[in-house]
Amino acid sequence: MRGVDLFSRSWAALRTAVAGLADDDLARPSGCAGWLVRDLVCHLIIDAQDVLITLVTPADEEPTRDELTYWEVSDRPPTGEDPLDALTVRLAAAYGEPWLLKFHLDDVGSAAGRAAELADPSARVRTRDQVLTVAAYLSTYVMEWTLHHLDLVAHLPSVAGPPAEGLAASREMLEKIAGAPFPGSFADTDALLVGTGRRASTEAERAALGPLAARVPFVLG
Repeated sequence: MRGVDLFSRSWAALRTAVAGLADDDLARPSGCAGWLVRDLVCHLIIDAQDVLITLVTPADEEPTRDELTYWEVSDRPPTGEDPLDALTVRLAAAYGEPWLLKFHLDDVGSAAGRAAELADPSARVRTRDQVLTVAAYLSTYVMEWTLHHLDLVAHLPSVAGPPAEGLAASREMLEKIAGAPFPGSFADTDALLVGTGRRASTEAERAALGPLAARVPFVLG
């Protein structure tokens, strides 16, 4: 599956999941430390805006990053105390009515999806003082959408999770970032949750990870 198609499918699945949430669901915890589901949805709106901005910010230079080197990797999961994280919480609360938050994501998110489908994959764009091809940039968002879809459903077991192909592609990217594969006994979801520090590994999982256990998590920012 082409990167743009995978971006579109992952993004559509995430937006569909948000659209189906009940008002009470937005007040439940998410998989992001310190954020409720409504805070995560607000973050997705900001992400969609970033996609729109980046796709209309062309660059003439050769790419300086790709879908793997784009990420700043650390070993410390976020605590929710970062000033920008706190700002997201305040922005989400300012919406007041849950339907307004969902409407804004649908509005801006649909535009971001259309812009991605119309963009030339070989074109170069600038973001975060780096230059990437459109294809590489959209591939980073396959990881972003997939991980945040897992965050969305962390405490909402009745809500559908991310598509299998997005999970598989994100696992493959994480393994390349790690420079080592996760055990075949790990489902894609578990590899991503444990690998990015979204949950602690079990004793059996640590044993299966072997030397890689000392290196997780790979926190992507």
